Amino acid sequence: MSVEKRVIKKYPNRRLYDTATSSYITLGDVKQLVLDNVDIQVVDAKTQEDITRSVLLQIILEEENGGMPMFSYEVLTQFIRYYGQAMQGMMGPFLEKNLQLFSQLQQKMQEQTRAIYGDNAMLNTPLWGEFMKLQGPAIQNMMANYMEQSTGMFLEMQNRMQEQTKQLFGGFGFPAYPGAEEKDKDKS
Repeated sequence: MSVEKRVIKKYPNRRLYDTATSSYITLGDVKQLVLDNVDIQVVDAKTQEDITRSVLLQIILEEENGGMPMFSYEVLTQFIRYYGQAMQGMMGPFLEKNLQLFSQLQQKMQEQTRAIYGDNAMLNTPLWGEFMKLQGPAIQNMMANYMEQSTGMFLEMQNRMQEQTKQLFGGFGFPAYPGAEEKDKDKS
């Protein structure tokens, strides 16, 4: 059973129109819909083109220009460098899976806090912020270890794939294939 997405129309005057409430909304309202886990689709009112991604990127850009950016210069330049690379298609799913894992970690921490402190937990208070400052280094260390393990597993998988490819295509003697020249020399 598919969930119907809430359609937001974007007009040439850059105004956003929420078809569910029959009213104009702001980019901040779209952000709130996302925070409220409402599935949205933003379409160009004139062309009916799906422009959801560009609107979501616009929200991220505004957040990044705010007080506490999430992405460093290094991360942003790496993103740019991955475009056009052979591994570009794998980057999105890799990031998506890691964000899911991070979200699960956050949810578990909130559940544990509720179990200890009850429903009036300090999840949105300055005390929670202080707690996270203390736990931040430990969480970052745990995430770094996870990323190192993930990278190691990925490199191991890549090496296995290369070896399997060499075994599979090694006998064909493709001119561009490394090792083909050596086999040709052995035959002479």
